[in-house]
Amino acid sequence: MTKVFDQLANLSTSMRIVVLCGKESFFISEGTRLLAEALRNAFGEIDQFSFDGVTAGLSDVLDELRTYALIRRHKLVILDSADKFLAGEGRRRALEAYAGNPTAEASLLMRAEAWRPGTFDKLVAKVGVKIKCDPLPDGEAVRWCVEQCPGRHGRKIERPAAALLVEQLGSGLARLDSELAKLAAFIGQRQVIRRSEVVEMVGYSRQEKAWQLQSAVVGGVPGEAVAKVRELLEVSRLSEQLVIWAIGDLLRRIHTAAQMLRQGVGTPSIARQLKLWGATGDSIIDIARRCDLNRIAQLLQSTVRTDMRSKTGLGRADRNLEALTLLVTDTISCR
Repeated sequence: MTKVFDQLANLSTSMRIVVLCGKESFFISEGTRLLAEALRNAFGEIDQFSFDGVTAGLSDVLDELRTYALIRRHKLVILDSADKFLAGEGRRRALEAYAGNPTAEASLLMRAEAWRPGTFDKLVAKVGVKIKCDPLPDGEAVRWCVEQCPGRHGRKIERPAAALLVEQLGSGLARLDSELAKLAAFIGQRQVIRRSEVVEMVGYSRQEKAWQLQSAVVGGVPGEAVAKVRELLEVSRLSEQLVIWAIGDLLRRIHTAAQMLRQGVGTPSIARQLKLWGATGDSIIDIARRCDLNRIAQLLQSTVRTDMRSKTGLGRADRNLEALTLLVTDTISCR
């Protein structure tokens, strides 16, 4: 389908160093699986070792590569956050030296989201490969869903359904593959996933609707907030669990923002870390600035109790949610 898929399919046991770098975690996971599978087919059982590039020492990695296993099995040494590892003093030069004469009894797999090109890349090309694992454009992601769904999940998916899936979730293949698995299970014995099933099942679009409740609650008008609850439950047909999640998520953001403000963290940093954008984000920070932390904690406890009552059949779930929404909206409005 793409150059990346071709490169991953051509991973060879003769490659002593493989670099998988980029933000598409699916490609990195697939490359890891394919390389390990190829090594097992060639050498039988292999020894696999993993290092975190943020904390691992240079000697830890090099010693593992150069030391023979007790029963002379081939080694696969995986180095995560490899870009951070190479940034350490002297490490890039040391790995360049190793790449000039890698051991035949071990394969080094380096994985990273980011990568700084340099001399090391040229040395890797002589003994292995570097594969850029960047996200696919939306159009290619749609085609991937259509082509891969039958083989991976035993069901076909209509192109309009795949297009909507990518529109709602983005082109990240790991998440798309997970949702395809859920959809394949959802349709049971039928063989084709249709657009209507994507509309019904995809969590992201439903969460977007539930997040509308947060805007209504921070607006500080209890009647409008309760009306939004009824709309979400009766018109959008959202589950009570998703609506109560939206309320709990809002309270957790307010509580965290309040703690950060009291620690002297600046508003832009808080907004970035908690993903608070637009008018709703500004309102959350304003509420956090003037709220009583203990009262927000009590509201969180009330949210948990409301969830438990609904799940155990104590009262009607929709009425429980209305009462909670009134309590939260009235409390945080401070009007």
